[in-house]
Amino acid sequence: MNFSETANTGYFFGLVPLLVFLPLIGMLINMIFGGKMKEWQIGTVASVASGLTFVVAVLLAYSLSATHGHMQTVYFAEWIHIGDLQLDWTFRVDTLSSVMMLVVSGVGTLIHIYAIGYMHEDVRFKDDIRRFRRFFVFLNLFIAMMMILVSGDSYLMLFVGWEGVGLCSFLLIGFWYDFDTLGQKSTKNAEAGKKAFIANRVGDFGFLLAIFTTFWHFGSLQFDAVFKAAEAHPDPVVISAITLFMLIGVTGKSAQVPLYVWLPDAMAGPTPVSALIHAATMVTAGVYLVVRSAPLYNLVHEASYIVAMIGAVTALFAATIAVGQYDIKKVLAYSTISQLGFMVAAVGMGAYVAGVFHLATHAFFKALLFLSAGSIILGMERGHHHLAHGHGDHDDADAHHDEEEAFDPGDMRNMGNLRKQMPVTFWLYMAGTLALAGIFPFAGFWSKDEILLDAKLHAEHFPGVYLLLSIAAFLTAFYMGRQIWMVFFGKERTEVAEHAQESPPVMTVPLMILAGLAILGGALNLPFEGFHNLGHWLGYTIGETHGLPLDLGVAGISTILALMAIGISWLLYGKNPLKAGQADPLKKPLGFLFTGMENKWFVDEGYGAVIIQPFEKLAKFLSIDVDWNFWHDWFHNSVLYAGFQGLAKFLSDPVDMGIINAIADKLADMTKRSSESLGRLQNGFVRSYALSVLIGVVAILGYLLFK
Repeated sequence: MNFSETANTGYFFGLVPLLVFLPLIGMLINMIFGGKMKEWQIGTVASVASGLTFVVAVLLAYSLSATHGHMQTVYFAEWIHIGDLQLDWTFRVDTLSSVMMLVVSGVGTLIHIYAIGYMHEDVRFKDDIRRFRRFFVFLNLFIAMMMILVSGDSYLMLFVGWEGVGLCSFLLIGFWYDFDTLGQKSTKNAEAGKKAFIANRVGDFGFLLAIFTTFWHFGSLQFDAVFKAAEAHPDPVVISAITLFMLIGVTGKSAQVPLYVWLPDAMAGPTPVSALIHAATMVTAGVYLVVRSAPLYNLVHEASYIVAMIGAVTALFAATIAVGQYDIKKVLAYSTISQLGFMVAAVGMGAYVAGVFHLATHAFFKALLFLSAGSIILGMERGHHHLAHGHGDHDDADAHHDEEEAFDPGDMRNMGNLRKQMPVTFWLYMAGTLALAGIFPFAGFWSKDEILLDAKLHAEHFPGVYLLLSIAAFLTAFYMGRQIWMVFFGKERTEVAEHAQESPPVMTVPLMILAGLAILGGALNLPFEGFHNLGHWLGYTIGETHGLPLDLGVAGISTILALMAIGISWLLYGKNPLKAGQADPLKKPLGFLFTGMENKWFVDEGYGAVIIQPFEKLAKFLSIDVDWNFWHDWFHNSVLYAGFQGLAKFLSDPVDMGIINAIADKLADMTKRSSESLGRLQNGFVRSYALSVLIGVVAILGYLLFK
């Protein structure tokens, strides 16, 4: 279906290109005119662009509903026509892409609005107001790239968006490239952006291999053509290779073992970046790729099992690390990795509806948690600024002036009793926490339990997944309880916490909307007859789905585990609140286990020892020993330079001076002698010239007579 045909159907499918171009227009307006605009105008332009994108996504969802979920493709422009590769820029609007469009643009718009208030203060704390505009330019570009990813009708167009969001993550994670997370001049944030970029390039290499293999075997990259060819002529070896190559890309983009290491460091970006990239959009791209490729994964059980186990292992592994973290955003970062593990495990088992359901609810409550964490950090920053710059008690200002550089506003050990200073943020954070912990009736309860039920029902084909996910769910409730007690309860462990200040409405109102979604989001797919809305909706794209009824056994066990975990966290951190300078209560009883959790199981150190340090040594060897010592000092100086000098000396002395110059000298001498001889004839006497004429005449006459 081309653009004009779609526009005349009476529905809104013809608007689909605006998903990409509306945020691009917002980006261009701020790039061109933003220098003369006020901050609120820049933020409004970016937010309106994202908001209108959400409106278009709603209209597309309405159009799909009106056409009973019938997939539509909208041709936009000719792209690549080379030999057998015939690809155009074509948009695909189906129920799966529609869900992604709504989640990305809806949550993304709330994050844009929140960022107006957050960045207004952040650029001032960093003393660089000019970067306000740049941040919203990058944010709009990110939305555009994510829309390209979810709306493409081929693997190659999906890959364009895939790379685009990778670029945007690099720009946003390293946004404060000349600072560290404490706001001091450093390159650490830039290094975090580079780490994310490199880790994702490793994953992208796997995705590229999948694309190459797909085109080599099926002769196309368009989704429907590939799926039809795979079903008509299934080759388990080739399809397994394609799906496992895709899995490499998934481990990079969706932060699974072993390529998850970039996501915790990505907390270097401003908090709205953490919420946008690592809760609602980029990290879910890998989950979307597996669901989009469901017809391929359904043909190879072995590959699906590997995907499910990677997800389950990641869910548990990351949850253990979150237990030992102290940075409020790092806890949420490892929680994101863990929850992504739940999603990947679900789609690996073929529970595509459960995976997408958890993707949506996770976007709600994790965006809420990240943005609330940003509110807490800024509240601490305000308190710190209040003390350090003498706005409060004079003695307080003097006491904190020397600590200004070392203070970490995101360290939970510096907080305590913030529910008193920031009551709105506290209740909003509680809503997100209960949703993440899977407490009834919050959204996370319904989506997480659906994944657990699928794991239990498919335990014969996917052994071990249910057990791993259940333990991960227990740890999730525990580390979130630990966080709540450390941040909001007990006594303030620093004077900064005593002076923390609540965030303005421009930040808290989007949080309230997200809190509502975190509470009510489970209604998307309730486990009751007639309420499997999301399953019915996705069934138009991924095939018939059977809604799972509520299993009181699974729901009861998971709820009991969650409540037990919260109870244990209260015994350790709530009943006897942590005091300033006190060691973590888990450090002594768990010993080396907690040390491992606290140090992220030394995975980064392992990568450093096995990959990074050998690579740096090799790079140093190649640059110093090979390039400089051998190539420059020996080959360049001794061979090239000395050889050239020797050849030049040979050509200059024996050849040039000895032969060529000698010949020239001889010719010059001959010319000189002949000119001297001839010069004697030019003596200036008329009689000599007359005699010469006479001799010439006699010679000519003599020649004529004798001839």
